[in-house]
Amino acid sequence: MNFDELKPKVVQLLSQSTVEREDKLKNLCQFLSDSVSYYNWVGFYFANHEARTLHLGPYVGAETDHTVIPFGKGICGQVAESNSNFVVPDVSAQDNYIACSFTVKSEIVVPLFVNGVNIGQIDIDSHVIDPFTEKDERFLEYVNQEVAKLF
Repeated sequence: MNFDELKPKVVQLLSQSTVEREDKLKNLCQFLSDSVSYYNWVGFYFANHEARTLHLGPYVGAETDHTVIPFGKGICGQVAESNSNFVVPDVSAQDNYIACSFTVKSEIVVPLFVNGVNIGQIDIDSHVIDPFTEKDERFLEYVNQEVAKLF
């Protein structure tokens, strides 16, 4: 799997003028899940800065009870505060981790910036220990740059 080959499809999915933003994001989640074998849960969380909470947006994968996450809590909440990518090779070794499912072994979260403001993030869980590389980070940064154009 070559991330560079996926980029044009990301652009195509997000530029469909007849599709609503929520549906574009859901379609993107499905595309990423289908295209990368170790992307087992793919979703977006969006920030409410006044309440200091993240709210679950479109996603693909197992149902989750984590529809609202306080800033600072779990990997997603930490990214809301740090504004930095967070790669967790093995979730069992992470202290401040919110377990979604016993099948989740690793996680990557990349913040989504619009006009310099962290408005949310893409969150990906994997059933594999330590699958994420710097190539995943760069690709997901690209994905978020494209997603930011929707806002």
